[in-house]
Amino acid sequence: MGRRRSLRFVAWLLTLVAGIGIGTAIGQQSPPADSKGVDAQVVSTVDLAPDMSGYQLRLRKLTFEPGGVAGIHSHKDRPAFAYVLEGTLTEGREGGYAKEYKAGDVITEARTVTHWAENKTSSKVVLVGVDIIKNP
Repeated sequence: MGRRRSLRFVAWLLTLVAGIGIGTAIGQQSPPADSKGVDAQVVSTVDLAPDMSGYQLRLRKLTFEPGGVAGIHSHKDRPAFAYVLEGTLTEGREGGYAKEYKAGDVITEARTVTHWAENKTSSKVVLVGVDIIKNP
C-alpha cells in the first residue's frame, strides 16, 4: 500500500510539473516579428524647429484589421503617442506585460519602449499616431 501511494504521488507530481511547464511555455510565446493587416497612412508631416534640424513631427492614421498585428519594434529613435479612435487594441511588451486600449485611450511609446500590438477582435481598430522621425 505504501508503494502504491508513493507511485500515485510521483505521478501527481509529474503531472503538476508538466502542467506548469506547459503553462509557462504558452504564457511566454515569442512576440510577433512581422506586421500584417495594418494600414499606416501618413496624414501630415512638419519639420521641427532649427535646434531639432533633421527631424519631423509625423501624424498618421493607423488601421488594424481584425487579426492585424504590428510586429515587435522599438521606439528608441522614434518616441510616439497613439490615440485610439475606434476598437480595442492589445499591446504586449517584453517581460509579459499586456494591456488593452479602447477608444479614448492614449498609448505612450517612450524611447524605452519595445512592444508589439494586436487586434484580437472581430472589428477594426483605428488609431491616430504622432511621432518624431528623422527626415527621409
